[in-house]
Amino acid sequence: MVVDSTWEQYTADLLEKHDKVQAWAKNDHLGFQVHYLWRGSKRRFVPDFLIRLRNGKILILEIKGQDSPQNRAKREALGLWIRAVNQAGGFGEWVARTAFEPAQVHDIISDVAK
Repeated sequence: MVVDSTWEQYTADLLEKHDKVQAWAKNDHLGFQVHYLWRGSKRRFVPDFLIRLRNGKILILEIKGQDSPQNRAKREALGLWIRAVNQAGGFGEWVARTAFEPAQVHDIISDVAK
């Protein structure tokens, strides 16, 4: 995997070893994106990781060092997408989380895997 940061490498290593993770992919050139509006223009949000957990849930994981109003707009659009896909049914249960520091990644996976 080509990483954009040491934090992404840490996350990839953790995903490889975590007993609750069935499969995962770095969301790079997969075509998975969510559109959102920011200051009147349409933008695209490409979350960092897609993770299938052993409990059947699909976790969309974004890692961010700092939060911002634009990042909150991305999460809001992703939340709408998740509600729609879960309500439609047939695509599994999707969940999104953002880690703001590396130590949160393990806890997020464990929480969603319950």
